[in-house]
Amino acid sequence: MFASIARISIMLLLGWLTLPASASQPSAPLQDNPACTALTTTDLSAVAGVGSHVLSTASQSLNGARYCVVQSRLMPAITVTTLLPEEGWTGRYMQIGCGGLCGMIGMNVGAAAGCAPLTQNGVAMAATDMGHSMQEVDFGKDPQKRRDFADRAQHLAAVASKALIRQFYGKPARWSYFNGCSDGGREALIAAQRYPDDFNGIIAGAAAMNFLAQNALYHAWQARTNTGSDGRAILTADLLPVLHQSVVAQCDGLDGQKDGLIAEPQACHPDLQSIRCPAGEAGKNCLTDLQIKTVQRLYDGPRDQQSGERMTVGGPLPGSELAWIGVFVPRMADQPLMSAQASLAVLRYLAFEQTKPDFKLSDLTFDRATFDKLRALHPLYDATNPDLSAFAKAGGKLIIWHGLADPHISPLNSIAYHQAVGKQMGEAQRDSFERLYLLPGVYHCSGGEGPSLVDFMTPLMNWVEQGRAPDTVVSWQAPKDDHNGFGQPGGMQGKSGKPAGKAHGKLPPPDAMSDHPLALRIDSVPHGSAGRPVYPYPYRAAYRSGDPAQPANYQRVKVSEVPTRYPWLGEEFFTPYSAL
Repeated sequence: MFASIARISIMLLLGWLTLPASASQPSAPLQDNPACTALTTTDLSAVAGVGSHVLSTASQSLNGARYCVVQSRLMPAITVTTLLPEEGWTGRYMQIGCGGLCGMIGMNVGAAAGCAPLTQNGVAMAATDMGHSMQEVDFGKDPQKRRDFADRAQHLAAVASKALIRQFYGKPARWSYFNGCSDGGREALIAAQRYPDDFNGIIAGAAAMNFLAQNALYHAWQARTNTGSDGRAILTADLLPVLHQSVVAQCDGLDGQKDGLIAEPQACHPDLQSIRCPAGEAGKNCLTDLQIKTVQRLYDGPRDQQSGERMTVGGPLPGSELAWIGVFVPRMADQPLMSAQASLAVLRYLAFEQTKPDFKLSDLTFDRATFDKLRALHPLYDATNPDLSAFAKAGGKLIIWHGLADPHISPLNSIAYHQAVGKQMGEAQRDSFERLYLLPGVYHCSGGEGPSLVDFMTPLMNWVEQGRAPDTVVSWQAPKDDHNGFGQPGGMQGKSGKPAGKAHGKLPPPDAMSDHPLALRIDSVPHGSAGRPVYPYPYRAAYRSGDPAQPANYQRVKVSEVPTRYPWLGEEFFTPYSAL
């Protein structure tokens, strides 16, 4: 029971799991649609082997519209939920990525705030648990479940759902899309790299593309770095506001606008001595020498303890400090660190060829020898292959996006991958089918101090269906009481410099989660929200004059620092390789 609750807590903190809003709860099942009921006899053996079949069908009301809800089992243990609009289908299909280590089916649609085809319920959708339940914290002991998690489940979910669409509507989907963030972003890139014909358009948000280095090393380093010799946290949440305010004061103006957001974090190199406590003193308004050193190591990310070489692309960027709360900085010094729990889950059951159920973070050595052990499964889990020629040849379009204040997965990963695709395929060819967008002040997949409500789905549809390549996309400020995935409030920044809003409520027990009714959540853009344009990298929005809440008052400028290379031990991961 404790392991299950811990795993759900990790997913909530990472933004991998969002509890359904009460407004999206379905009504009681409707009178069955004969066409929906007929899907019960669908044989899915050709998709995933003998025994693959439809588990159940039912007509349900979701978001005020009728859907045929189909539950399927793909052998040996992959569960898929497919939603088929009973009226007004537009010929579109969208598959939703699964975050964290998955284990459940969620229908929360991100990066599509106010997307008309979705809000009008005209898109067929599907999601999968990727072959295991949340209670299976050790699913990595099963080689088949490793494979299903790595890439098989999402591919087969697409094949099965398309078969159901063809049978239900009497014709195939005209356009197919994938939309995922965090591990869902990794799954999105896996689809483009390994299954180029599955989707016409793909959105990959804050992708955990370097799955092994990210989870086995980055989070372990952050947890170990912020743990003192007494086993208690060195940095606690009450110290982060003064740190964040100092960093913002030093770097906010680098983009030419004093708005509390750092739009050029790679150009930000804060001097923390201004908030150094006098010798022998400590408090909430200053940091001790040890705490300053800890902050610097957290920014830096894991390094080989012998050579000093980086072991990941990079660490969290300046401006992300408030988002550290609940990840590798706890509220109280004796509370467990989410980063430690997330890392151990992977180190014990997924990172190495042989599982290590008794592995402890203290057993982990940060050196090349450890990194080399992770290389064996890099071609299985990681999604860093820059050769997207097959996807481009198939006419596929790809939008990658990342919040610049993401503490879980450094935005440098997305930038490095974007550059690797350009190096491999040529920038002109890359730009013919791929875009990268970076959102200032936005946390992991959602929330933050910056405008986090964005619709990448509509421009992607226009690109796929009409050949209109996306350029300017407007991001909008979330309501003050909106929340990001860490139990921290998102939305507007308060006068104190701290984000405004309320905290999440208590987590229901696992049984309540597993029995929770299906809900479909699509964000809307509140009337009167502040807006800010986002341009394809390496460009950003620069304020000109007038009301800063109006997108028209910004212009496109090139980012001042555009590194061409990010040296680290896995740099060759961003070159072509054959998947396992």
